[in-house]
Amino acid sequence: MVSGMRLHAGCITFLTLLALTHPAQARDRPPNIVFVMADDQGYGDVACYGSKHLLTPNIDQLARDGMLFRHCYAGSAVCAPTRCVLMTGMHPGHCTRRDNTATGALDSFKGRPLLPLSAKDTTIAASLKKAGYSTGGFGKWGLGNPGTTGTPDKHGFDLFFGYLDQVHAHDYYTSHLVRNGGEEVPLENGTYSHIPIFDAALKFIRDNAEKPFFCYLPVCLPHGKYVTPSDKAYADKPWPQMVKNYAAMITHLDSDVGRLMKLIKDIGIDDNTIVFYTSDNGPNLPFVKPLGSAGPFRGTKRQLTEGGLRAPMIVRWPGKIKPGTQSDFVWGHVDFFATACALAGVKNNKTDSVSIVSTLLGKKQQQRSPLYWEIHHPFQQAVRTGKWKAIRHGTKAPLKLFDVIADPGESSNLADDNPDIVKNIEAIMSREHSPSKFFPAREKPKARKAGRKKTVKKQSA
Repeated sequence: MVSGMRLHAGCITFLTLLALTHPAQARDRPPNIVFVMADDQGYGDVACYGSKHLLTPNIDQLARDGMLFRHCYAGSAVCAPTRCVLMTGMHPGHCTRRDNTATGALDSFKGRPLLPLSAKDTTIAASLKKAGYSTGGFGKWGLGNPGTTGTPDKHGFDLFFGYLDQVHAHDYYTSHLVRNGGEEVPLENGTYSHIPIFDAALKFIRDNAEKPFFCYLPVCLPHGKYVTPSDKAYADKPWPQMVKNYAAMITHLDSDVGRLMKLIKDIGIDDNTIVFYTSDNGPNLPFVKPLGSAGPFRGTKRQLTEGGLRAPMIVRWPGKIKPGTQSDFVWGHVDFFATACALAGVKNNKTDSVSIVSTLLGKKQQQRSPLYWEIHHPFQQAVRTGKWKAIRHGTKAPLKLFDVIADPGESSNLADDNPDIVKNIEAIMSREHSPSKFFPAREKPKARKAGRKKTVKKQSA
């Protein structure tokens, strides 16, 4: 009995010491970083951003617990360049991958001219890994297929699991997924691929809870093909089946956000984990009218209008970010690189990327320099500076200018009334576009041949 009491007292002493020392260790350690990015989810597809149709209770709770941004922008208006901007901290006028496909002499993958990240590209995963972080990516990579210089294992990721190829990612009932640089992992017939991908991300977090980690979750939901294990939440809605499935895919992802947050709390790392939630670009057209997927904005995916670029962004960091905060600070995915570097205490060497940690901490931050985008097929440019947003199609085309504070729908072109603003933004567009043989800037889009019918691909990356 005496020895048992002594052992028990010793355990109490040990646990007391552990409790006293562990908080200090947590404070000294840089935060874990989790970045969740939906695929093709619109600004208006989340209840906390005004959706009257979508059930997103866990994402809404994330916003109540953290900071909701109303003026955050995707890296681009389409899949691959957004991922390139996010990973490299360089905007679409400077980064390697500026559209889904490229022109010029380069290796093709299954007949598609794809440009991978180069060996010289530095990603945020590589920077965080040098800072002592474990790094994991789960979902759709889209920046380099097997055998290229752009696979995630060559760009700082200790582990990647999901899809390397963006078209392969259309298949939710695929025979296999890919690990690291191309190792095929077979799936049982009938497996909905999002489930093992998200499970792998949760396992990565559990396995790395004792040290700083970066968990990048570029999930495929709700990108087409629009299939789901169950549309139960929306089965009675008077919508086409594709719309029901799309809505169910978002709610499926929302449930997994709930699983993610529960795990982070259950394993005791909640106070030292910062979670970002966003989408890679605007929604596809079929969901704009029935669901209001573009919110109050004009345009969709592949367009540099607000509907194509404005992204939901929620950031949660207990004890640092004041719960229930909403911010009008203007920033974009391009700034995640500098922000993550600041969180990890490492140097940011990307001039396009600006840390927003001050804003996250509730401190006043100077308006960042203008945000710039370009996209190809056809060539477009856009700039956001202050309240002004400008777009043009072609390097010589007249610039359209909008006050997106007063006119978020970009309905009134104010270019004629503001020649000085137009001249300044034209100079920005010229300055921020660096030449690329794979993504040439065109003076004006190619005219469609007379009598040629417009074709719509069933699936697009």
